[in-house]
Amino acid sequence: MPSVLLGLALLAFWLYCLFDVITTPEQDVRNLPKMLWVLIIVLLPGLGGVLWLLLGRPLGEQTASRRPPGDTGRPRPSAPRGPDDDPDFLRDLDQRMRREED
Repeated sequence: MPSVLLGLALLAFWLYCLFDVITTPEQDVRNLPKMLWVLIIVLLPGLGGVLWLLLGRPLGEQTASRRPPGDTGRPRPSAPRGPDDDPDFLRDLDQRMRREED
């Protein structure tokens, strides 16, 4: 029974490290290229994970500044507004309606 629990713990640790290296942005990875870290973790499950955590994973300040995939760091454009939220549109609509009444 203890060997099964140890095996499950090693599997969970291996999956965590593999997922962590895959989701870490390339520019934040330390010491080796990202693809090489993936190979190390896959080929050396226990030792590769420990090496990743000690030598490859971004340090605290870099980890806090991680951005979601696809985020370029530029501010997002404002969300589209409905026509009833745009005062210019409402003003123009009111003027057109008044012209039609005349």
